[in-house]
Amino acid sequence: MMRVTTMAIFLSVFAYAQKTHTINGVIKDKDTGELIPGALIKVKELPEINVQTNEYGFYSISLPEGDYTLDINYLKHIEATKKIHLAESMKMNWDLERQDGEIEEVEIKKRTSIISNKTKTGAEVLDVQAMSKLPVIFGEKDIIKTLQFLPGISAQEGSSGFSVRGGNTDQNLFLLDEAPVFNNSHLLGFFSIFNSDALRSVTVYKENIPSQYGGRLSSIIDVKMKEGNNQKYNVTGGIGLISSRLSVEGPLQKGKSSFIISARRTYADILYNAIAKPTPENKVKLYFYDINAKLNYKINENNSLYFSSYFGRDVLGFKEFKNNWGNLAGTLRWNSILGDKLFSNTSLVFSNYDYKSTIEDNKGGIVEVNPNVRNLIFKQDFTHNLNLQHSLRYGFQSSYYIFNTPNLPETVTSDFLRQPRSMWENAVYINDDFKITDKLFANYGFRLSSISSGDNSVENQATTNFKKNYINFEPRIAFNYEFNKDNIARFGYTRNTQNIQTLVANGGLNDVWINLRKPQIADQINAGYTRKLNDTYELNADVYYKKMQNLADYKDGLQVNVMDNIKDNLLYNGQGRAYGLELMLKKNRGRLTGWVAYTLSKSQRRIDGINDNAWYNANQDRTHDLSIVSNYELSPKWTVSGAFVFHTGNAVTYPVGKYEIGGNTVLDYGKRNSDRMPSYQRLDLNFTYEAKNNNRFKSSWSFGVYNIYGRKNPYAITFGSDKISYGKVEATQFSFFSMVPNVSYNFKF
Repeated sequence: MMRVTTMAIFLSVFAYAQKTHTINGVIKDKDTGELIPGALIKVKELPEINVQTNEYGFYSISLPEGDYTLDINYLKHIEATKKIHLAESMKMNWDLERQDGEIEEVEIKKRTSIISNKTKTGAEVLDVQAMSKLPVIFGEKDIIKTLQFLPGISAQEGSSGFSVRGGNTDQNLFLLDEAPVFNNSHLLGFFSIFNSDALRSVTVYKENIPSQYGGRLSSIIDVKMKEGNNQKYNVTGGIGLISSRLSVEGPLQKGKSSFIISARRTYADILYNAIAKPTPENKVKLYFYDINAKLNYKINENNSLYFSSYFGRDVLGFKEFKNNWGNLAGTLRWNSILGDKLFSNTSLVFSNYDYKSTIEDNKGGIVEVNPNVRNLIFKQDFTHNLNLQHSLRYGFQSSYYIFNTPNLPETVTSDFLRQPRSMWENAVYINDDFKITDKLFANYGFRLSSISSGDNSVENQATTNFKKNYINFEPRIAFNYEFNKDNIARFGYTRNTQNIQTLVANGGLNDVWINLRKPQIADQINAGYTRKLNDTYELNADVYYKKMQNLADYKDGLQVNVMDNIKDNLLYNGQGRAYGLELMLKKNRGRLTGWVAYTLSKSQRRIDGINDNAWYNANQDRTHDLSIVSNYELSPKWTVSGAFVFHTGNAVTYPVGKYEIGGNTVLDYGKRNSDRMPSYQRLDLNFTYEAKNNNRFKSSWSFGVYNIYGRKNPYAITFGSDKISYGKVEATQFSFFSMVPNVSYNFKF
């Protein structure tokens, strides 16, 4: 280790000592003008040098004076090459041409289809367009459903939330153009809020999370929207059995400014009411709609402005019951190239999540409540490419939360709903991408965060045993060692904190967000290995151990109801631990492509007051989780794809006895999560037909079946008195869909 450190210092000093000049600029798609993140720049004369563009397409390389050949590579784009003589610092922007025009001439066996790609630090980058042929319920392409096929990510049917490496579903931060999304589900969780037609890239961090991200214990899902084609107008859309979508993009000033607007709407309720013909008072409301919009304007060669927004709502109602929810998010962003090596990103973000539901008030009447959580963020971020060894990322973030329930009826006396709450989060951070040698790479840094809750945090209502302010030091470090281009090993440690949490409440309300006064903390260590075989196969193996502190959970025998005093139903200062093995074998080339993902894991909690203070299984604990995903090109026009999923049943609590009180049967439940639901499995198939297209108009048909053998997988099991045999307890299983066919038509011109 001493020799490595000495060598690293020597190389750094040597690099500073030479007189160098800098090449910087941005890399764009030639057809659309979209900036390309993750493009690789290589110097032919110095093969050990390779630099990637950041998420805004910016790059910077410092080299000694001389003649060089630069090669630029990016997936599904034609490699670009330029020879230069570097005698002074220079700006060089690149326009990469897509391979679409040539791909028909490429032999099928040599084609590549990479849906997910692992970066040096272990992040997964998803190709939004490549997943269009994967089978999904209702035929709607969905990034969240695709993520659920990856190892270490587990989900329950009927939910857009998921657990990452044994964490709770609220421990994942979803960012849409830097705006946090508090509820990412549509239509009871069968759709997500992310309209793939409006998206450019998706990056998932479940280990070695860089310090510019914070606020969640388990993962970051960073979703970037398209900027809009600044060269020509495009229309993209699709028509399905229960939903349709349409996107329009184009230049406002060619090459200088552009827009994109994308919208979706489901119509299951229209079809149901048309077929069932219920009376007006019995009509069902069950639909969602959402709109993504983005504008960008290039002020000059070094400065650009972006404004992106999202608005979506779900409407669910029957008779007097109502449950509507939605997100509103907006981001105003300013990108500026401040120098040869310095890039700035300044963001002002607003996010609002609210739900309008009917609940029973203190007098037994039905009233409507509208809780919301609002978040206002200012963030300043710098990318500073010091030299070929060091690339810094540093900045600060300030975030303010308000939790409120306006216009409450007088008959609702719940302190939890009546008392507005607020929280202030601040953080400074720094991160260094350090190329120690040609084979050894490190990413290290820290995040110094603070939390300041008002006097109305939930814990403060329960006890005074908490400070008003907490400061957290969150270090992280990751090493990446390349034995050669086909064998790569990884190791990392990360500490993260989280200051808000959700509670799933009874009484018809959605997830209830609460601010925490004492932050939750997670420490994770991980190690991984990647082996590439003949440019066709790739094997990834990862192990991890995660320790969590300051968790909160319900007391035994109680469930959260916002009409009660939540403070009395919760226990604090709990611990958690999760560990596991993740395996993923991918085939990226040829007629048959896809992957097999398997996870062996354990996730447990221990909180004083639950299960006699002993460790118990977390709700999301699953021993085995298997996904097999494949695409097969039958011909240039026909593709068949399939997905098989199997996992251990969720941890649940079953009754172990019963009492008779006043003629009523009362169940006595056993220890928390000591039982299991039956295992889950299903097989989905999808066929895609792509008609012969011309250069201007492209279309395809998609035919699929979700859960093709109609297995009734358990969503929940309830217990009650048997209506026939008095004294016996009856278990009732609730399942969602057994088999769901879908047909959709997609087009682009």
